[in-house]
Amino acid sequence: MGTTAIGWGTDAPDQPLKPIAFERRDLRPNDVAIQITHSGICHSDLHTCRNDWRGSRYPVIPGHEIVGTVTAVGDEVTRHRVGDTVAVGCMVDSCMECDQCLEGWEVFCRKGCVQTYNSKDYHDGTITKGGYTDHIVVRDHFVLKVPEGMDVSRVAPLLCAGITTYSPLRQYDVGPNTKMAVVGLGGLGHMGVKLGAALGAHVTMITTTPSKGEDARELGAHDVIISTDREQMKAAATRFDFILNTIPVSHEIDPYLELLGRSGRMVIVGALMEMPPFTGGKLVWWNRAVGGSAIGGIPETQEMLDFCAAKGIYPEIETIRMDQVNEAYERLLRNDVRYRFVIDMSTLEKPQA
Repeated sequence: MGTTAIGWGTDAPDQPLKPIAFERRDLRPNDVAIQITHSGICHSDLHTCRNDWRGSRYPVIPGHEIVGTVTAVGDEVTRHRVGDTVAVGCMVDSCMECDQCLEGWEVFCRKGCVQTYNSKDYHDGTITKGGYTDHIVVRDHFVLKVPEGMDVSRVAPLLCAGITTYSPLRQYDVGPNTKMAVVGLGGLGHMGVKLGAALGAHVTMITTTPSKGEDARELGAHDVIISTDREQMKAAATRFDFILNTIPVSHEIDPYLELLGRSGRMVIVGALMEMPPFTGGKLVWWNRAVGGSAIGGIPETQEMLDFCAAKGIYPEIETIRMDQVNEAYERLLRNDVRYRFVIDMSTLEKPQA
């Protein structure tokens, strides 16, 4: 049977988002039902709606940065109670049996984690629908606790942009003795700056846009390098222990590799497509390495939320109404947001009977 949900989604890659009604499942014994109060907008939402990565299954109802209130729990749920303020990120299920799941890396589940939208549910084969909706039903393990006292209107982007940048910083022990650079000041980059500074690193912002330098300093960056300035880049050779590369499009990495010192590492978190060739000698010399990082697992995501609560760290956001989502997508394409959109889901209007 299930319950009727109201959301915004699209039926085709060339169609705007519009109100859509669909069925949410009844609670399984280990499920949590959540009334959604805020839903962040991620570039992934836009790419999936427009089938940029292929494989979109329509109708697509996106949204994997979700904050809301628990309205019901299954019979076996003990971690969450009705009335709790909770959050859901990019995953809603996994096998919970493989080595990756048991080690807290559910994102790398051997069976394949069930993503919050455009992903096949293990149990009934339906395609998941995301957070641009009035409510959602999620397996309890994948429901995160929003620490008491947090500003819930600003939490949502932490569930994607926050954990995507926090995870590599934790994996590679970025801290007080780290000379760190962030490449690209956007939805991911601005969180990288804030989190790196909060962990005690010396943070340098690398950007092509001089006007973003002051923004970066306000966010916590100690220095700024303009990447198109050859003299600045040359002067920064071998300066950094760690570079967080948040550029979301294909780009050459050789100029940034030269900035790494001995055993330095650059981690790519933004670009998911084919990249231009790089020079092997720039890795061999100075023992440099380049790698990638996805979102963290559930334990690390909860750790990130707790850390942000303790340090008072939030993304820079612009709150919009649900009916402004198509305009927001066009602004995303123009990089016209500082630095994440959050939908106030109280503005989601029920269709007229």
